[in-house]
Amino acid sequence: MKRLFKIRLWLLLIIYIILDIIFTGMGMGVPIFNILLGFLAGFYITRRNLLYFELRQAMFKSIVYSLYFSLITLVIMAVIWGPAVKMLFASNADFKNFGIPMILYQPRASFIGWLVLMIIISPILQFIVSLSASYITITVYLGRNRKQTSIF
Repeated sequence: MKRLFKIRLWLLLIIYIILDIIFTGMGMGVPIFNILLGFLAGFYITRRNLLYFELRQAMFKSIVYSLYFSLITLVIMAVIWGPAVKMLFASNADFKNFGIPMILYQPRASFIGWLVLMIIISPILQFIVSLSASYITITVYLGRNRKQTSIF
């Protein structure tokens, strides 16, 4: 099992990018599976960090890697949904037939809300989920190693 956590970082990055693209395709551009992937990534990277670093440094690296994960998703979402931003400046844009749910009263407001949700809020949610998984993993680790009671 420890061999699984000793994979090189550049290889992990490539695997994560490929999985992120596949999960984006599974959600048809809606990053629900990417957000769930953040949970697995947060667990994995924290377990990996706990093998190589002391607890405080592992916690900090978990935050940094969670930020990297969400930035990768941000780039993918910007590539997918970014071209649709041009519709906001077109006078003859048909927001009703674009295929997004009309969650607000106006079609234009719904379109703006959808783009903000896809491009900005989804990577933030993935960051939060990844951090949550990291700190759950650290809590379980501390529960198993009771002799180390303080994290600071």
